[in-house]
Amino acid sequence: MSHHLPDTRIPAPCIINTGIIVNKLDMRRLLTDLGRVRYTYTQKDQLLSEGEGDVMEVFSNPQRSTLVANNALYLNVHSFDYLELKQSPQQETYLDLMQEGMCLRLIPLSTPLQERRERNFNTSAIEAMMEQVLSAKWDAEIDDDSGDSF
Repeated sequence: MSHHLPDTRIPAPCIINTGIIVNKLDMRRLLTDLGRVRYTYTQKDQLLSEGEGDVMEVFSNPQRSTLVANNALYLNVHSFDYLELKQSPQQETYLDLMQEGMCLRLIPLSTPLQERRERNFNTSAIEAMMEQVLSAKWDAEIDDDSGDSF
């Protein structure tokens, strides 16, 4: 005699400001939007390191390390068992990356919208500079061409 369970689908989690994320893709999505952060690194509640830095890269590779040095953070989601979203008493969200008693706490110093605006501004500035460089190059070529004719 066999028992059949009804075909039920469990909806994907909906996490709002607090909760635990174990899916590496979801962890990566959250971390990718970070820019400047304050960080603390603790082992069993003992502070080992702290500082500020910029999240330079977020990746998923079981063969590479998470690196924090020279005010730069290179975060590998495979370095951590899970990410826990928490809120401070001031209702500011922060992220705890957990691995066997170790915690890398990231406290965002900017919002994703501010980071996107900054990236767009930088892209626009680079495009404007490139236009100026190309225009100057064309002007120089035109001057060279007109100066050679006798």
